[in-house]
Amino acid sequence: MIGMARERRLAEIFVEVADSLVEDFDVIDLLQRLSARCVELLDVSAAGILLADAHGELQIIAASDEHTRLLELFALQHDQGPCVECYRTGTARTNIDLARAEATAGWPRFATRARETGYSTTHAIPLRLRSRIVGALNLFQTTPHQLGDDDIALAQALADVATITILQQRTLEQSHVENSQLETALTSRVLIEQVKGVLAERWEVSVDDAFAAFRSYARARHLRLSDLATRVLTGAFDTSEIPAPAPARPKDRSD
Repeated sequence: MIGMARERRLAEIFVEVADSLVEDFDVIDLLQRLSARCVELLDVSAAGILLADAHGELQIIAASDEHTRLLELFALQHDQGPCVECYRTGTARTNIDLARAEATAGWPRFATRARETGYSTTHAIPLRLRSRIVGALNLFQTTPHQLGDDDIALAQALADVATITILQQRTLEQSHVENSQLETALTSRVLIEQVKGVLAERWEVSVDDAFAAFRSYARARHLRLSDLATRVLTGAFDTSEIPAPAPARPKDRSD
């Protein structure tokens, strides 16, 4: 996406975010959309957003696809990777060649897993507001081309928008409110992951397709993802009301 077309799309996305920042908005859905917008605007293959909980431990909150979510989960389980490093240092790491041992010396197991997933380059951008770091945005590419300075600046701007979204434009002095919001978002994500698995198994489709159908149904009816997930898991909602996605074609990569 180049020139005026990208500038126009970027303006639309910032309006989309601003329109979403209403009272009691669905932070999970908004961050999920932001991860998808990163892929759209930055010419990267995938994106993931990680947040720190009240104990300072990173948790994955959104990802553009299931393969990336599992890779980020691997990074967190082994406490290594560019996202972990970025959160701890507050410094962006960009254009990291996953095949270069010197570039990935601090996290060789993550680099190996990322290459096995199909990625050749990665970037980690801090989610920050002033001096406070609340998480990291991870970007992945399947091709070795580098992101330029303008793309890196745009990635940081999108990460900053994500941070403001998470904090709901609260001041940093209201840390007790902030931590409560983060904990609620992280708890909601766990419920949504459970529902994704349930629906994928029930429909015999990929987790990504199951999540897309679930989100589409919720958004069309102005339902919060976490609320609908709770109803599904407690048996209070009949999932047959959600239109099942079409089965994946044989050439599609399966989960």
